[in-house]
Formats: sequence, structure tokens, C-alpha cells
Amino acid sequence: MSMMSLASSLHCEAVLSVRQLNVRFGGQQILENIHLDLFREQVLTLIGPNGSGKSTLVKTLVGAVKPTSGSVTIAPNQRIGYVPQRLHLDPTLPMTVQRFINLPRRHSRQEVDSALEDAGAETLRQANMSELSGGQFQRVLLARALLVKPDILILDEATQGLDHQGTAAFYRHIDSVRRTYGCAVLMVSHDLHVVMQTSDHVLCLNRCVCCQGKPEHVASTQDYRSLFGDQAAQTLALYRHQPQETAHAG
Repeated sequence: MSMMSLASSLHCEAVLSVRQLNVRFGGQQILENIHLDLFREQVLTLIGPNGSGKSTLVKTLVGAVKPTSGSVTIAPNQRIGYVPQRLHLDPTLPMTVQRFINLPRRHSRQEVDSALEDAGAETLRQANMSELSGGQFQRVLLARALLVKPDILILDEATQGLDHQGTAAFYRHIDSVRRTYGCAVLMVSHDLHVVMQTSDHVLCLNRCVCCQGKPEHVASTQDYRSLFGDQAAQTLALYRHQPQETAHAG
């Protein structure tokens, strides 16, 4: 095998694979027969209505939920960075960003500064966690995930609570992180417009996988229209085809 074909083969290997995954809680089926593959440097986005099992799937991938059956396979030596949907801190507890990011173990000043810079939070090192805006807080959580120099970055609705401008800025930063670290990105999002602009592959979940593929394909399927409506599908298809400069404006 030539070096070029070897490199191509390595790029096409899945860094994370899910096969026949089922999760049940208290006799209720939460996830049913889930299959997915995540590839190096790919951005895969999970979408679906509330209660569709998106966060449960993410928690299963990071080992916080044990599947009833099926498998989650992670390629050898892959480091995972995880940005949770929400994190509650006691607002009366004084804690700087530097102290927070060094929990549960200390990192070198250089490592902390590098992670904060890559997350766009380099000016926040001495700020108090309780005084951060929503966008600043999420960037600090992203910096904490980047400390492991992830091969796989998993984000569970990391832009929840941010306005449209803050959401778009955060996703642009994720794209920069993907290129800088060469990592795969799997994220859950409700921000359907931005999903169409930033994702390589979209998986629509409603307990089982309803549809998946490139954003344009998913937006055109009947399953997607049934879940989100014809107007959403048409809007997303138009948004996806806007020129790159227009879509990134603002």
C-alpha cells in the first residue's frame, strides 16, 4: 500500500463506532438499535426533538450510561474531551477560572494558557466563575475539555442559553478547534440553522435513527419534515446554500 493510500485509509477509519445500541430505563426504551460512525476531523451533529434520546446517547458514548445491549467502540489511544450540556456551580463559592480548570488535577501554566487561548478564553484566567457570561462559561468548559488534547470532542448542547450571535461565534470556534487539533467532533444541537452550516454529517434521532447523511439530504427527507416541519426544512436548505461569507456574517 502506498503512503498516499495508507493516509487515505487511516483518515477513513472510524474513531468511534456504535452498533445495535439499546438503552432502557425502568422498562422504557430510550434508544433503539442505534448505529453510527464518527471519523477523524468530521463534525457529526445529533438533532431531534426534546426527549428523543440525544443526551442519553452522548452520556452512553462517554461511559456515564451503561447500554442495555449493543456496543460503543473507540479506536485505540483516542483521547476524549467532553463539554456537558450544563454544569451547576455554587455561586457563593469563590473560584477563579484558573482554579476551576485545574480541577481535579493541576496542569502547567503553559497547558492552561494554551487551552484557554484555543477556546477563545485567554483573557479570563483570573475571572471568577460566578461572574462569567453564558458564552464565557461555555468557552471555559471548552478549554477544560481541550486540556486533554482530544482526538474526539463531544459537546452536549454546549450553546444552550446563548443568543444567536454567541451561538454562531461558538460554532466558528469549534471549527477552528477541529482544524487545530485534527479532532473529530460529535455534538448535540438545537440550533438547526447553524447545524446546516457547520456539520459534515447530521444524524436525526427520535429514539431510533430516523435519517442521517449530509445536511442537505437530511433536510429534504420526509422523516425530518415530520419532526421539524416543512418550513424548517425549506429554511435550512436555503441557509445551507448561502455563500460562505454570508452565512458567517455577524
